[in-house]
Amino acid sequence: MKTEIPAPDDHQEMREALRDLCGRYDSAYWQSVDTARGYPEAFVDAMTGAGWMAALIPADYGGSGLGLAEASVIMEEINFSGGNAGALHGQMYNMNTVLRHGSAEQKRQYLPGIASGQLRLQSMAVTEPTTGTDTTQLKTTAVRKGDRYVVNGQKVWISRIQHSDLMILLARTTPVAEVQKKSDGMSIFIVDLREAIGNGMTVRPIPNMVNHETNEVFFDNLEIPAANLIGQSGKGFKYILDGLNAERTLIAAECIGDAYWFIDKARKYASERVVFNRPIGQNQGIAFPMADAYIETEAANLMRFKACSLFDAHQACGAEANMAKYLAAKASWQAADMCLQTHGGFGFAHEYDVERKFRETRLYQVAPISTNLIYSFIAEHALGLPRSF
Repeated sequence: MKTEIPAPDDHQEMREALRDLCGRYDSAYWQSVDTARGYPEAFVDAMTGAGWMAALIPADYGGSGLGLAEASVIMEEINFSGGNAGALHGQMYNMNTVLRHGSAEQKRQYLPGIASGQLRLQSMAVTEPTTGTDTTQLKTTAVRKGDRYVVNGQKVWISRIQHSDLMILLARTTPVAEVQKKSDGMSIFIVDLREAIGNGMTVRPIPNMVNHETNEVFFDNLEIPAANLIGQSGKGFKYILDGLNAERTLIAAECIGDAYWFIDKARKYASERVVFNRPIGQNQGIAFPMADAYIETEAANLMRFKACSLFDAHQACGAEANMAKYLAAKASWQAADMCLQTHGGFGFAHEYDVERKFRETRLYQVAPISTNLIYSFIAEHALGLPRSF
């Protein structure tokens, strides 16, 4: 019996096509990008040119019109191939904000260019240095002045700005004191970075543990057209939550891809590595943690597809998206630790890729939402317990 990780499923034809493309960008490619702290431009261009990054865009706008389930398979396969979908996943869920809440004119203006690759919408600016995940307390403001909004404030951990043309921005348009609910009074805008940077918007890169382009952003009287407001003024928090459900589900898929990569890498090494005249995979100390990681990954995989099915049916999926992200991030980190331990000292060598992937998957214990925030969400919204903050 031939062992396949992950096991074949209903998306197998799609997976094979993705593996063919991703397979052209081998270990040496990703190692060189990581060492240079560079951006995988060639890979992103190839994925865009093949139409994979336009998966969620309707055919009327030049996309494939697929669902979140298919988009999640794309993210999973990138990571399972040994790559890092963090370089391009923002386009998927950021574009979805325009698709679900943008006006007909905004869709006509932006979606065809995003689908063709002429425009990149890789960035979303929500998090601030003094509020973190307490989004309702954000201090960045957008004040209407005629046909423009004037933006002032600061954001942090904003990814892929340097490789994006457009950015989704969440800012407060009505002061907290003037709204009934603290989640009201925030609005989302689409910002043309080509016009904004250097004209009221300053970007400062943040060096970090993994090769992930992320930045501090400063707004000093940045003017953006009022036509760039997405949806209704004051309803931005609700729109962002919808996009974050997609984000968390796609991140879950990436973690699942990582987990399967770690398990497969460890399985092959444990089958070939002989110590004391027997393959180390014959030892329960190696085999059992690997089996445990596989079980956890399979369970996370089921929750990922449940979240996808609800999202694609336009049903509430906040709990499922959060649980999928939690389970998948936990499984990938467990699999990463197991894989490194299986390889021993060789796990620390760049040539095996384990240490690189180990660093990359660790991120998802804290981003894009921390484990404790997921616990809080589930306790309140799934179990009906009193709000903890």
